Amino acid sequence: MSDKKWKPQIVGFACNWCTYAGADLAGTSRLKYPANLSLVRVMCTGRIDVSHILAAFARGADGVFVGGCHPGDCHYLSGNFKAQARVALAKRLLAQFGIEPERLYLEWISAGEGTKFADVIVQFTERVRELGPNPTHLELG
Repeated sequence: MSDKKWKPQIVGFACNWCTYAGADLAGTSRLKYPANLSLVRVMCTGRIDVSHILAAFARGADGVFVGGCHPGDCHYLSGNFKAQARVALAKRLLAQFGIEPERLYLEWISAGEGTKFADVIVQFTERVRELGPNPTHLELG
């Protein structure tokens, strides 16, 4: 539905140990994925607070991606499960603000999955492009 020339702004939060390393592998492998992703490296997705996700939308992000270690592989034992619960909460809050929950996406990507990282970012960017620009900016006071 959206103009194909419009490029959605995507903010990504990536676990240092897995997804960020997977993104690095995608880059060194010269895999193609959209350049409109602003990737934020965090030590663990368990450190991402719901307020970080909401702030990304409030500052104009059209989509937010969260990438972490596969369940059972977290370097901090349970950080990815904390992230999973927080993303679920954030999706419920986004719906309350009139923002489609599909604009927030969580995926488990290991350090050796550079191809998966690139594929996920391509697919997520296309999903956000179809949704169009962020319909509202949150008021975070």
